[in-house]
Amino acid sequence: MRNLTSDLLAAQKKSSAIPYVRVQIRERIGDVARLTWERLYSGDETDCSHATRMPGDGSLVRARVDPATGQLLVQRVVTPGPGSDFGSWSVLASVPSTAPIALAGAGAAVLAFYVDADGVTIKLRESADNGQSFGAPVTVATASGAVTSLAAAMKSDGTALVVYSAGPTVYRVKRSGGAWGAPVAWSNSVAGVTGLACCYSIDFNVAVAGGDAAGSAKVWTAIYGDGFNQPLDVWSPLMELSRADAGSNVTFRAPFLDRVDIFRMSFVEKYTGNQAYARPLWSHVTRFGDFATNTWREPVPFDLACDYGIAMTHGSGHAWLSTPNGVWRAPTASPVLDVTEDVLELREEITSFDGRLRITLRNDDGRYSDLTAGDNSLIGPSCQVDLSPGYLTDQGARVSTGPRYWIEGWEYDCRPGASTFVLLARDGWWLLRHWHARREYAWSAGESSIFQILSFMFSRAGLECGFLSASDALTSLKPSFAIHPGEDGLTCIQRLLRMVPDVVRMAGETAVILNPLPDEAPTYAYGTDHAVLQGRYAVADRALNRVAVFGRGPVVEAFHWPSVDAMYDRLLQVHDLNLTAAEEAQARADALLREAAMASLAGEIVAPVNCGQELYDVVSVTDARAGLSAAPRRVNGMSLHYSRTGKPLYQMRLRLGAV
Repeated sequence: MRNLTSDLLAAQKKSSAIPYVRVQIRERIGDVARLTWERLYSGDETDCSHATRMPGDGSLVRARVDPATGQLLVQRVVTPGPGSDFGSWSVLASVPSTAPIALAGAGAAVLAFYVDADGVTIKLRESADNGQSFGAPVTVATASGAVTSLAAAMKSDGTALVVYSAGPTVYRVKRSGGAWGAPVAWSNSVAGVTGLACCYSIDFNVAVAGGDAAGSAKVWTAIYGDGFNQPLDVWSPLMELSRADAGSNVTFRAPFLDRVDIFRMSFVEKYTGNQAYARPLWSHVTRFGDFATNTWREPVPFDLACDYGIAMTHGSGHAWLSTPNGVWRAPTASPVLDVTEDVLELREEITSFDGRLRITLRNDDGRYSDLTAGDNSLIGPSCQVDLSPGYLTDQGARVSTGPRYWIEGWEYDCRPGASTFVLLARDGWWLLRHWHARREYAWSAGESSIFQILSFMFSRAGLECGFLSASDALTSLKPSFAIHPGEDGLTCIQRLLRMVPDVVRMAGETAVILNPLPDEAPTYAYGTDHAVLQGRYAVADRALNRVAVFGRGPVVEAFHWPSVDAMYDRLLQVHDLNLTAAEEAQARADALLREAAMASLAGEIVAPVNCGQELYDVVSVTDARAGLSAAPRRVNGMSLHYSRTGKPLYQMRLRLGAV
């Protein structure tokens, strides 16, 4: 149950309590800002190596290679925006026509790295005045072979890191105390490198595009440690973000990486088969994810054709994208449309794998007739709806930050003398249902725990994953498991959860895992201080009272003997070769028997809204008419109905089962 303030807790138990429900709409999805890009420039520059950086004064510095002249060109736009001149360039150096370049910086410093005409010498020209002028060239490193990829990042204290590839090996060169060290090969291994990206945030965070020894194209992430998620000057192992199997005619190249509000990345997916294309994809970590968690959303196509990717930077309240012939920006702030005062009716329905919200708003004056006007533009497909139930108290309106939903559609209800606007929204399970596997994902036995696989799947839909309580199997069982191409995320999650007794509830953008135990104490009481308006209580036969589990070796059984004696045996047999120990098989059998026990009690109560109530909470119910006194029950489903039309209503219905 969500924590409530003392005044809100007291208010919801009063028969005279005055309802208050706050509803806000945001341009977010998974509680991450959904960037709405505006193209500011369309030019005729040739697609080639490029980079961008926004220094501390809010100017925009861009660099590109002109393959026709072999020149490194730079540009500085003092106040970038609509109408700015993004077409003027000046020469900074001579470079090979296909050589990589990189920009890095912090504050007023801008570092321009490039490969000299010999193809192996990496040079730096540094600016201390936000890119207005650059100093003389400085040699950073001399590679053992042709430099094919180059990336760099800088800390605020002047420490800088350059990563580059020569053949299939990635090297790093670090500047500390103003002096550049010697190149050092990394500790990882790949078959080829087709692009590098780097940005600094507590560590040096690196993206690598290339291929592995099996011929698969991949995008990996890795950390070069600065003493936080990774020890100082130590590489982490590679973590896979995207993969295309050998023979698919797909390669990945040209990654770019930036920490805007969260880590965001772009890279190019290039297909050389029939109907060939080279298309940028973008991704970001989940709201609370960091680079080390590798919780990246499924990469999404960007409406552009290019081979050299989209460079990313941020500043002045915007995220920026750049190619040699294009500039885009998007605000990073998430404006809020508060529709609280317009809500006429609200219905919420939450079940095990689904949550739905229907909000009826007044539209008698046509205030929602134009969804392109002003803040109404925040009402769009998949925009986020924050629902916060509450009451008016002596200290004013108090709410509990409740569930989050995402808009799936809307409708206008127009009648003589009346007009309403109805929003239809769904919770995180809906986001998961619309994620489909682009390829097969497979985990070998012993590779990853069930919790790790769950975390991966939720992150692909842009959702967090965590647990309040967990069974031993959730973290110890490492099954052989596969996600089939085209399979949706919800189906995958349900298959995986059948292996453990744990359940999942959506709390906003977070999938919260719980292990429902029979000895849990109630967190709230109904029928005493908090009235029960209506109740229905049922007892049902057990669907099963005997479970036999066949693992890879162990065979175990679990019984509920009183039920066997009364109804004879109702058997469920489970075959799972992931279970190799008798303890694991016994835990599965006991969990399945407990599920049957939980379903042996049913019913529901109707009560004034408890603003902190959540799915799978254990509550106590007192109802003398049914002989119940502080009887423990688990909340297996819940609905909320709020209405300001006709007879005002503010009630919730809880579907109950055994603990």
